[in-house]
Amino acid sequence: MLFAFILIDKPDHGDMRQRVRPVHKDYLAAVAAHMAFAGPLTHDDGKTMLGSLLVIDFASRDAAHAWLAEEPFTKAGLYASTTIHAFVNLWPQKAGFPPAA
Repeated sequence: MLFAFILIDKPDHGDMRQRVRPVHKDYLAAVAAHMAFAGPLTHDDGKTMLGSLLVIDFASRDAAHAWLAEEPFTKAGLYASTTIHAFVNLWPQKAGFPPAA
């Protein structure tokens, strides 16, 4: 089942986010085959970080919570709030993809 993770950073923790980001990306890479989409949440300027939005396929809600508990940003104390919702993807994605390399 797909689970949407809405993860909001603590204010003024941008430096921590940058320090931990390489380990975070490695952790995401381990579930890449199960990821529907992932990316940062930003303020309206499109640059100032607010948090993360991830949608990942897990066997259960317990598995999703266990994954989040070990996520490097979680372990570093970056998030002010975390929310996980079951998600049903009913629309094929057409927009918002990065340019092809």
